[in-house]
Amino acid sequence: MAKKKAAKATATKFHPNPTLDKSMMPSRHTTVGPERAPHRSYLYAMGLTEKQISQPLVGVATCWNEAAPCNISLNRQAQAVKIGVDRAGGTPREFTTITVTDGIAMGHQGMKSSLASRDLIADSVELTMRGHGYDAMVTLAGCDKSLPGMMMSMLRLNVPSVFMYGGTILPGKFRGRDITVVDVFEGVGMHAAGKFSDADLHEMECAACPSAGSCGGQFTANTMACVSEAIGLALPGSAGAPAPYESRDDYATASGVAAMNLLRLGIRPRDIATREAFENAAVVVAATGGSTNAGLHLPAMAHEAGIKFDLHDVARIFKKTPYIADLKPGGKYVALDLFDVGGIPVVMKELLDNGLLHGDCITATGKTIRENLKDVKFPDDQDVVYRVKNCLTPTGGVVGLKGTLAPDGAIVKVAGMQRLKFTGPARCFDSEEAAFQAVVNNKFKEGDVLVIRYEGPRGGPGMREMLSTTAALYGLGVGEKVALITDGRFSGGTRGFCVGHVGPEAAVGGPIGLLKNGDMITIDAVKGRLDVALTAKELKARLKKWKPRNNGYGSGALWKYAQLVGPAVDGALTHPGAKKEGIAFVDL
Repeated sequence: MAKKKAAKATATKFHPNPTLDKSMMPSRHTTVGPERAPHRSYLYAMGLTEKQISQPLVGVATCWNEAAPCNISLNRQAQAVKIGVDRAGGTPREFTTITVTDGIAMGHQGMKSSLASRDLIADSVELTMRGHGYDAMVTLAGCDKSLPGMMMSMLRLNVPSVFMYGGTILPGKFRGRDITVVDVFEGVGMHAAGKFSDADLHEMECAACPSAGSCGGQFTANTMACVSEAIGLALPGSAGAPAPYESRDDYATASGVAAMNLLRLGIRPRDIATREAFENAAVVVAATGGSTNAGLHLPAMAHEAGIKFDLHDVARIFKKTPYIADLKPGGKYVALDLFDVGGIPVVMKELLDNGLLHGDCITATGKTIRENLKDVKFPDDQDVVYRVKNCLTPTGGVVGLKGTLAPDGAIVKVAGMQRLKFTGPARCFDSEEAAFQAVVNNKFKEGDVLVIRYEGPRGGPGMREMLSTTAALYGLGVGEKVALITDGRFSGGTRGFCVGHVGPEAAVGGPIGLLKNGDMITIDAVKGRLDVALTAKELKARLKKWKPRNNGYGSGALWKYAQLVGPAVDGALTHPGAKKEGIAFVDL
């Protein structure tokens, strides 16, 4: 798969500025010339010197807040980034944006804010950078949607940029075993089934999250952290160390230096995030059994770079990629275990050595992936990462589906699953709350296919994740005895026969909205099919009788999101993307 011409083709786009001449940088609009004296007065007011004002201004964008442990260490790491920028001859300007934390938003109406926050993060960073004319950027993120949101902003603005993950949480300890917050969600199901007392559940919830950092398995945050390295927007190894480790600060400082280096070399995010780089990212997601949400976020990121890379493109790569990292939720280990054996570089080197990565893609180091990985050695005497020749399964941990029930496509995570085909009668619910109540009250049968609809990007609005429901099923002990399909999403922590992103969504008259209780549904993750045993004639007749539903959101951010958002197959996009832009911010 490696293509030597990729690096040469990319290199012609570079805009080197070795002397850091501001005459072609965005900050010339705020710091250069007598007419900018009022602007400079604001910078003097904050203690900047004349020398600092004359240097490139580098935005240091974080999602620091007190909403969750995912974000709480980002402020500390941002200070280290600023040291690196300063050492390398730049002037750092720190700013923050929002996050919505899925672990707290999950299972209630708050989850509708989650996916919408991804695009708001990208928008808010864009507006801050545009408004203040910063020349380069380092972004730091912890919670699930903030990682793609930050990388989307980097690709949209196209100023020299480096991404920095805030780091994973340390594993909790519960009665002699490592646990994550997903175990607590499953504990709720065990409690509902009478297998867990109030005291048991309380003991687990107090032990699950012992430090700062994002959820500990190969859930969405750690999946997108892997993407940041695989696609080349982050420094090699920077995704690995847990949030509390002081080594993260060293990576943060190095990221600040790297952003200045990219500014000198004239390497921009779209030079790095080529189609081949997106293919690399999808390979690493599949090889690590990553979150199905990557099938939503990779297309959205590609859109910011003007690249068509939809769910089907992602699924084709998933289908031919071996699954080699035994990580939760489908496997045994947490992110700390992967870090302890060498982190994502070990996974990438094994994939590269077996011809599964494009090694000539340029990265945030200014070097290619192959150059970055040349000294990485595969560790012996461990079973976290397997050799490709001894892979866990020959195809990826995530599978794309298509069929009469999903003409636009769908996605399912099969990492760690034994059963890859399922046929059963539909049990339909028009909201997650209705499905969750049915599950915890045992109002379903083994063999059912639970259908949660009107939870898509537009219909929700916001395309909620269904972790509360899927985890409760596992807690009840029926995780692989029923299946679940939805036009919404699943947490990266979900396991079992759970199909998400079913499109077209119910809100626009997709087949999932036409189902009735008892309709026979077949999921085949081997052939990549999702079908319902109804004729085209019957579906057409039901569509004629179908009427759109009012989602109840008539104003505010979620109303606005519902007006703009597109289908999941394309990444739930909210604007036309780089293909329609007149000129990128960096070139204004």
